[in-house]
Amino acid sequence: MKEALLARLVLGLGVAPETATQRDWFQATAVTLREILVERWHETNRRVHEEGLKQVSYLSMEFLLARDLENALMSTGLLGECRQALAECGVDLNDLLGLEATPALGNGGLGRLAACFMDSMACLGLPAIGYGIRYEFGMFRQEIADGWQVERPDDWLSDSNPWEMLRPERQYLIRLGGRVEHHGERASWIDTENLFAIAYDTLVPGHGHSAVDTLRLWSAKPVQAMDLAAFNRGDYAQALAPRVRAKTVVRVLYPDDSTLEGRELRLRQEHFFVSASIQDIIRRFREDYDDWALLPQKAAIHLNDTHPALAPAEFMRQLVDEHEVEWNAAWDLATAIFSYTNHTLMPEALEVWPSEMMARLLPRHLQIIEEINQRFLSGLRELHGENQDRDGEVSLITGGDHPQINMGRMSVLASRKVNGVSKLHSRLVREQLFPQFASIYPDRFDNVTNGITPRRWLAQANHALSALIDEKIGSTWRSDLARLSQLEAFSTDVDFCARLRDIKQANKLALANLIHDRLGVHVDPASMFDVQVKRIHEYKRQLLNLIGVVARWNAIRAEPEKDWVPRTVVMAGKAASAYHMAKLIIKLAHDIGRRINADPLTSDRLKLVFLPDYNVSLAERIIPAADLSEQISLAGTEASGTGNMKLALNGAVTIGTADGANVEIAEAVGPDDIFIFGMTVEEVAALRASGTYSSREIYRTNHRLQEAIDQIGAGEFNSDPACFWPIVDSLLDGNDHFLLLADFDSYWTAQARVDHAWRDPSAWSTKAARNISGSGIFSSDRSIRDYVERIWQAELLSP
Repeated sequence: MKEALLARLVLGLGVAPETATQRDWFQATAVTLREILVERWHETNRRVHEEGLKQVSYLSMEFLLARDLENALMSTGLLGECRQALAECGVDLNDLLGLEATPALGNGGLGRLAACFMDSMACLGLPAIGYGIRYEFGMFRQEIADGWQVERPDDWLSDSNPWEMLRPERQYLIRLGGRVEHHGERASWIDTENLFAIAYDTLVPGHGHSAVDTLRLWSAKPVQAMDLAAFNRGDYAQALAPRVRAKTVVRVLYPDDSTLEGRELRLRQEHFFVSASIQDIIRRFREDYDDWALLPQKAAIHLNDTHPALAPAEFMRQLVDEHEVEWNAAWDLATAIFSYTNHTLMPEALEVWPSEMMARLLPRHLQIIEEINQRFLSGLRELHGENQDRDGEVSLITGGDHPQINMGRMSVLASRKVNGVSKLHSRLVREQLFPQFASIYPDRFDNVTNGITPRRWLAQANHALSALIDEKIGSTWRSDLARLSQLEAFSTDVDFCARLRDIKQANKLALANLIHDRLGVHVDPASMFDVQVKRIHEYKRQLLNLIGVVARWNAIRAEPEKDWVPRTVVMAGKAASAYHMAKLIIKLAHDIGRRINADPLTSDRLKLVFLPDYNVSLAERIIPAADLSEQISLAGTEASGTGNMKLALNGAVTIGTADGANVEIAEAVGPDDIFIFGMTVEEVAALRASGTYSSREIYRTNHRLQEAIDQIGAGEFNSDPACFWPIVDSLLDGNDHFLLLADFDSYWTAQARVDHAWRDPSAWSTKAARNISGSGIFSSDRSIRDYVERIWQAELLSP
């Protein structure tokens, strides 16, 4: 190992050991590990080819990856050897681990789930390739200025990425715009704007398995690098315009879609990555087989939400127009190989595209979608007769005089299997989101509850807890998380619970130091760390948490002599750049924190901090330190959640609604070790249907709630009283769409139960232990096994 590291440093980087910086050593170490993984990768690909196995292609707009060096060392079993080799060179491995940039390839749960799934696919030996976009700047780097979110470019590639490999031979022509000429069933798409997609491969190693899978991310380049004639005329900007236009497609994740230009860029992005991926999948198949009928046996294509929903249309275009496959045969193949995971019931995430926009950017795809829709509706009428109401609920094209393409329906119609991501969510997908499709295709709908990788979220994020678990039940839980159930026997063991408390306290001290370093705020590591970390969105109800903090502050001030449980409320998360209300909630969190943290009467018992630029690396610091996990979305709005699983796995106790996977966490850990509050899905539906809900009436009759809202609206936390009026208006005059006020009393009562439980440290440690022991079902390995058996019907490589 030492020789390999020195060879990479001297021969690969051209740096002498005596002049090498820590970054040079990091690059040399990463490349050394990559070379080891490449050997496994080639062997995996050889076996897949020789054994003729089906390969799963996982299409996702996001892959929220983490730092790779420690993962690579653990997967190869070389962690100790590498640490020793570096030490002999005078280098501390821990110093190198912190130098690695966190890839800016995702936003939240959707992208992190995709990353966990890629890890589990490799660990199980599933032949798989993930497809996405190699964003140059990702989402954005979040900074805070006077409490306001400010978006900065996240230049994560500025120091180069040692884990990726450019694959110039994997290059595909991507077309946009133009016009269509028809020749019978086929068509020619001509006069198009063209650019190339070029592949960058990142290796995804398995733990406990020799398999190494591929994450293939697409970058863009122009067909013509520069307009030389324009350059020679002195028109330098015009000369480089093709390059700028091509690169714009891969600059950022989720461009601001509040403008027409932003919407068009989003559609360009989705087509760009889908077209390149479909072309690559077809190429791989055709290299080995010349019989299209074999395709369903050799390939499965999975749509991770609706962002890749153009894939079936692109697949049809490729087969019908480029490969001259007859339409019905092509559609039969499409519906045999595609599957779709729905991740949300929120309307804004179920994409619709104006037909006019698609006609300009993707005219052939619009024609194909219209043809798919016409044939589908005609078939329904032949089988079931005319029914305009039914047709309206399943048609891919909606909107009357302003037609739009419904990509959720497109995904359902083109897929052989459709799944939600928790038991509750999957039921709502069938009953509320796609009820007509569920009646037409009852066997198409299934459930696969989300999961998280235990390698990242316990073994790497919480070394001390992992070591304690290893001591008690062995180390095989890393690949079989269900074994954590054996910890149930230790949940009342005095010594085990004491050590669990010590580990939690050490993690809290580390987080307290980080908070002080980044924010200049002193927090008490002995206080309860009450954590809500997730994307900022009204349905996730960070605002309910903040109103609860204000109400708690008021209660402490009213009775300062009372024995209050000290709390540190930790929040983190990004708001979409065009989402003003979410940004205003971030501003409110900062202003509340600034006010109460400086209050000498309460600051020893209540603090609120907001940590900026939430990403995987920051999550790995916060989650092991959490005592209480806030999962407080309105019932029926959160599909699953995975932060709730990560926090429970690390010994945090959940306070949450009966929403998403909270329901399954409650089943797994038991009703005494979770704090469930608020309305159920059925109660929410009944309240909405009654038409009697009045948020202003609740406000009028609840003094505690009224006082907190009045303070927010009257300038208690900001010198400009009008600053937070939009929040107050949304709660009172907007009739509180996400029913915060309706759930507030139940939330407040549940928090009182939390306080009561916290006062008994031994009993709280038992709850924490039972949350850990009950988390085994939430492994992404289990999720992937469910997909393999029920959705993809694939085979695994033997270890």
